[in-house]
Amino acid sequence: MRSTVKKTFEAAKDTGNFLIAQVKTNQPTLYDTLETLCASTPPADRAETIDKHAHGRQEHRQVETFDIPTGTLDPDWDGLIVAVIRVSRLTWHKDTKSGLWHKTDEISLYAAQTRLSAVDAAAAIRGHWGIENRSHHVRDVTFLEDHSRIRTKPVHFARFRSFAINIMRANGTVNISRELYINALNPLHAMGYRAA
Repeated sequence: MRSTVKKTFEAAKDTGNFLIAQVKTNQPTLYDTLETLCASTPPADRAETIDKHAHGRQEHRQVETFDIPTGTLDPDWDGLIVAVIRVSRLTWHKDTKSGLWHKTDEISLYAAQTRLSAVDAAAAIRGHWGIENRSHHVRDVTFLEDHSRIRTKPVHFARFRSFAINIMRANGTVNISRELYINALNPLHAMGYRAA
């Protein structure tokens, strides 16, 4: 896994792009190095937000950016990662039965190939969740892609799902699950889609 991630960072650098990737504990050396750096140096920038969601949830988020001094990382990573982004989330959940609030907290570390302000880093990370919610969640929950038993040419069927999602989105569909239900009841409904 380690070499795959490093190759992704190298590919981004070679093509003139910048990558921000979450570092997890499955890369213990890199994770420990970045965690130690964040604990021992003051942040270059910091931003805080509070999101009050419906359904009894409130999230306090603190985003901090840290510059990586030269020579801090393993020589293999030197020059590929120039900053660390630490996102600390404190989330309050309301128990609907008791009316009491309980908290959960989480800290995530991200490796970045460019220096960003804390506000820009937060926007980039949150923007990724838009992709997660609009694509991957739909694939996993509505199309049950993770439960697929297709073993012959599964990539082709993944593309068919992508085509279906893209066609529905291009025709203004907001709720993919509901649209699939309508199409199942009336196949002629799907024939009315316009090509984008």
